[in-house]
Amino acid sequence: MSDIQGDLNALIGSRLCHDLISPIGAIANGMELLEMTMPPSPETDLIRQSVNNVNARIKFFRIGFGLASPEQQTGIGEIAPIVQNFFSSDRLNVRWHPQVDIARAEAKAAFLALLCLEEALPVGGTIDVDRDEEGQWQIVAEGPKLRVIQQGWDHLNSGGAIPSGAAHVHFPLLHQWGVTYQRPISGTLSDTRAEIRF
Repeated sequence: MSDIQGDLNALIGSRLCHDLISPIGAIANGMELLEMTMPPSPETDLIRQSVNNVNARIKFFRIGFGLASPEQQTGIGEIAPIVQNFFSSDRLNVRWHPQVDIARAEAKAAFLALLCLEEALPVGGTIDVDRDEEGQWQIVAEGPKLRVIQQGWDHLNSGGAIPSGAAHVHFPLLHQWGVTYQRPISGTLSDTRAEIRF
C-alpha cells in the first residue's frame, strides 16, 4: 500500500466518522429529552445502550482509522474515556497506563494494536498498554484462551499475505503504519499471551 493510498484510506475513515458523529450526537440528545419526560423502560434502556456503544465506537475508529498528521497531539483526557467506553464489556479489561499527551499518529497505532489484541481474546482477558520514556510501546494481552489469526500476525511481523476479510483490516493498517513511520512492528504469541511492540 502506497503512502498516498494509505492517506486516502485514512481520509475516508475520517470523513465517515466525522459525518456520522453529528447524527449520533443528535440521537443521544433526543434520548436525554425523552428520558426527562417518560419513565425508564427496557426499550429506552436498550436504545441508550446502543447509542452509547455506537458513539464510543465512532470516537475510537476516528483515531484508529482516521488521518493523523505528524504534528497532531491527543490528550490523555481524550484518550482515556475513549478506550474505557470502547472496551466497556465485562469480558475484557483494558488498562491504559501512559498518563501523558501523545502524538495522534502514535495513538492511532496503539488503537490498531488494541484491535489486533482484542481479536485474540475471544473469551476475554486483560490488555495492558505501556509506553516507556523513549517512546517505545508495549501492549500485552493475557487471557485463558487465545484465538490466533495466523495470517494477520504473520503480516504484522513480515508484511506477508494480507489477511482476507474486513474484520482483520487492523493488521495490514498497523503494519503499514510501521513502514510509514519506520517503526518496526513486533507481534509475539504464546498459549495465553499476545504482545505487540513498536
